[in-house]
Amino acid sequence: MIRTGLDRTAGNSLDARKWGTSPYQPTPTIIEAAQTLYAQHSVEAIARSDAGARNLRLTSQRIEELVEEARQKKHKIIIFVTGVPGAGKTLVGLNVATKKRDHTQPTHAVFLSGNGPLVDVLREALTRDEVARLRRRFDKTRKGVVKQKVQAFIQNVHHFRDAGLRDSGAPSDHVVIFDEAQRAWNREMTASFMLRKKKRVGFTQSEPEFLISYLDRHEDWAVVICLVGGGQEINRGEAGISAWLDAINTIFSLWHVYVSPELTDSEYAAGHALDTLAGRANVVKDDSLHLAVSMRSFRAEHVSSFVKAVLDCDSQKAREILGPMSSRYPIALTRDLDKAKKWIRAHARGSERFGLVASSGAQRLKPHAIDVRVEIDPIHWFLNDSEDTRSSFYMEDAATEFQVQGLELDWVCMTWDADLRFVQSDWNYHSYVGSRWTSVHKADRQQFLRNAYRVLLTRARQGMVIFVPTGDSSDQTRTPAYYDSTFEYLAGIGITILKN
Repeated sequence: MIRTGLDRTAGNSLDARKWGTSPYQPTPTIIEAAQTLYAQHSVEAIARSDAGARNLRLTSQRIEELVEEARQKKHKIIIFVTGVPGAGKTLVGLNVATKKRDHTQPTHAVFLSGNGPLVDVLREALTRDEVARLRRRFDKTRKGVVKQKVQAFIQNVHHFRDAGLRDSGAPSDHVVIFDEAQRAWNREMTASFMLRKKKRVGFTQSEPEFLISYLDRHEDWAVVICLVGGGQEINRGEAGISAWLDAINTIFSLWHVYVSPELTDSEYAAGHALDTLAGRANVVKDDSLHLAVSMRSFRAEHVSSFVKAVLDCDSQKAREILGPMSSRYPIALTRDLDKAKKWIRAHARGSERFGLVASSGAQRLKPHAIDVRVEIDPIHWFLNDSEDTRSSFYMEDAATEFQVQGLELDWVCMTWDADLRFVQSDWNYHSYVGSRWTSVHKADRQQFLRNAYRVLLTRARQGMVIFVPTGDSSDQTRTPAYYDSTFEYLAGIGITILKN
């Protein structure tokens, strides 16, 4: 929790009067922020008074300006917003969607995500919050009615796509926000799905190409807002942002493009497609479309940079970032899961949420009572209280990268299996097949695995503990060598090891 008017970093003495009269500004989780926005508060009402909040306001305001410009000038535009993990990309999208959720307005917007757990959790959280608000006003509107209204502006991207397949007309929405746009399907994945599930033979469009074409049916104007995360592709068929750029280059060249200059970073997987846009007059690079500061980790702005350095095997840079960060954002390392859980419970205060996470490929954590094959219900896991055994608080069920991407906890117990192993100076990638580990050689699958760990390592807002098993020499699937080098690498970076 943060109050303005208190400058600890500068070493200044405390101004008691200023601190006492300053506004209370807790840093909200994505769920809390979504609830506030849905209640028709502005993005300024949920932001802190620091660089991250200013960046968030600047980006939100710029998008509002571009939407209004498109409406007035009858333009069709596509906007690419980039940001580090937890910087507030989803908040920016929700801000646009909630401001324009009235169907009577010409700029009615819809927030789309292919992330099923994120959609489910946000919908349920908004529904519960709205029902509680109505009850306080003695309004007995049924939960189902409220849920229908919420579903109108937060939708699964695949359902939106299916509506475009059924109907040849333009969507009711002029403004469409795609969260984690880089996870949209490539041409091969989309064609395969259309053939298997929709019985459509000869479908040749990528998901980005079809979605833009759906908005392009508007005769006057349309706005597509792509929220782009770096290093977040975690499943096969996810195209990266290059599929969107290819569609613009080859088919929708008349659309106006506003792009974050950071899209050139290799993490955003724009590839050479971005180069072909460079010389076009209707392509504008806009610095305000990049969110550079993490809102999630309010105690440490550099968590994403630290995790990137760890996964890039840049131990020196990781060590340099960790040093000044550790006093504000504690990270611990242990080979004892019980110690890890005790550490989490000792650090969490009040209603702060904590939980256990693991890679979906972590198949040999079962001896530690962690079975990632058991599906959790993200709604119960993220929203239910500490008395519910299905909630994250019990630390009995581990959530994987697919269930936590886009969401967050205050404290995380991160479990590290032998699917990603540090060997000598680089990562080795493995998949558990049948009764043994097999090496992963394909570059895209290696990237998905590394990104899975990136997602898991950037879920905590306040701090985390990393559990690396000791292994068992009598079990060929869990030999100590599979784990020791990873533990030594993380310890060598300077992560604090929990003592007995």
